[in-house]
Amino acid sequence: MSTAENQSHVHERKDPSEYGFLHSMESGAAVDGPGMRFVFFMSGCQFKCLYCHNPDTWKLHNGTYLDIDSVLKEIKGYARFLKFAGGVTFSGGEPMMQAPFVGAAARAIKEKYDLHIALDTQGFLHGNVEDDWFDAFDLIMLDIKHINPDTYLELTSQPLQPTLDFAQRMVRLKKEMRIRYVLVPDWTDAKEDVEKMADYVASLGDLVELVEVLPFHQLGTSKWEKLGLEYKLKDLRTPTPEEAEAARDIFRARGLTAT
Repeated sequence: MSTAENQSHVHERKDPSEYGFLHSMESGAAVDGPGMRFVFFMSGCQFKCLYCHNPDTWKLHNGTYLDIDSVLKEIKGYARFLKFAGGVTFSGGEPMMQAPFVGAAARAIKEKYDLHIALDTQGFLHGNVEDDWFDAFDLIMLDIKHINPDTYLELTSQPLQPTLDFAQRMVRLKKEMRIRYVLVPDWTDAKEDVEKMADYVASLGDLVELVEVLPFHQLGTSKWEKLGLEYKLKDLRTPTPEEAEAARDIFRARGLTAT
């Protein structure tokens, strides 16, 4: 039986909370949450962001089969270190595309190792889960790609409002958040857009512990080419350090911590 056939067979006979599809893992990540992180990059994403640097994560079943026991075994050798140095992050792709499994895995990690757990998401699919699904997550890393609904749709192929609704839900649930904002020349770097974004983020209150302004880069260009996809931003430049710092200063002017 081929790998694809085996995964399809597993999918038919198991509860989706028991298994998932993994794009990749990283055991020493320093940019995916506080401290050093063990990161599970889950497969599947319903967004098609023009600047995506991992388009190979878009298709759910292109990933490797993973079950709860495998998750716990992968973490076991790092758990003692992660307890004081960082924690675990579920990223993607979009981890909420596999919400039953990701939620079950986060609960299992919390129960067995009591580690800090972060969820890196754009929040679009939050309506598919109940409030208690978020109980195991200590930090929500929310990627808001633009504050203008029309530009957001053009950038991502999806509407903005579900992501803003998700942010408000996290406020209601009193979940600590990091807001991630990718600074893309000619798309997300206009001063008035950054100011509107900063105003919105400030309105979320003290639960926002950090804003990460992430300069656009071209590191994923080869992946688009390999997949035979048209990469419309291949000639776009990377923001200068001064431009990135100017954007951070706009957030700081609203009393927010920005890096």
